[in-house]
Amino acid sequence: MKISIITSVFNNKEHITEAIESVLNQSYKNIEYIVIDGASTDGTIEIIESYKDKIDKFISEPDEGIYDGLNKGIHLATGDVIGFLHSDDFYLYDQVLEEVVNVFKSKECDGVYGNLIYVDKDDTNRVVRQWDSGEFKYENLKKGWMPPHPAFFIKREVYDNFGVFDTGFKISADYNFMLKILSSQKFTACYLPHVLYVMRIGGASNKSIRNLIQKSKEDLRALKQNRVGNVLALLLKNISKIPQFFRKRGE
Repeated sequence: MKISIITSVFNNKEHITEAIESVLNQSYKNIEYIVIDGASTDGTIEIIESYKDKIDKFISEPDEGIYDGLNKGIHLATGDVIGFLHSDDFYLYDQVLEEVVNVFKSKECDGVYGNLIYVDKDDTNRVVRQWDSGEFKYENLKKGWMPPHPAFFIKREVYDNFGVFDTGFKISADYNFMLKILSSQKFTACYLPHVLYVMRIGGASNKSIRNLIQKSKEDLRALKQNRVGNVLALLLKNISKIPQFFRKRGE
């Protein structure tokens, strides 16, 4: 089973090396690694090119944001399964992809997901928040439930059937996509009940009050568009994040 991992990056020379190394150090070796750069100008491209013999596909050209970059990667992917590793982030340990593939091989799943931790941008040993997904139940979508998208690995055929990210959503295209596939009731998901993915705080959705407001508007639009819920579901989604700041870390 081949797994395609896609990284979309723009001007992130500070952390791109760690992201690339996180993929290359995985114990599972049948990986197709795709890096999509949005025409960086800060030295990011030079760092990526230093790994050119280990990266399967690399494109650098202007794009319309991270979801446009991820869509380009999806169209290039030839793996049986597709996952994403953002340029600020890394996998918690070297066996993550091996474990994910083993679940796909042993169970009938269209997608496999796990947990995620948020860490301090400068001190990745300091865990700020832990997102424990829990088992998927369709009715929980109306309560704001959703697994963390970066820790969600999906068969490529799902994208063939449902399409890619709607770039009309600038911040919540991943949430909209997951609502679309999970609410279809034709999608089967398997849960790996431990942390797979490490994300630095400070992503697009929480960089500013303006972005938080835009995200809330887009989340609500996604809920309505996919006929999952309304303002109540959005409220419950946001409330459900509060316990994530107090959970025992990293397990």
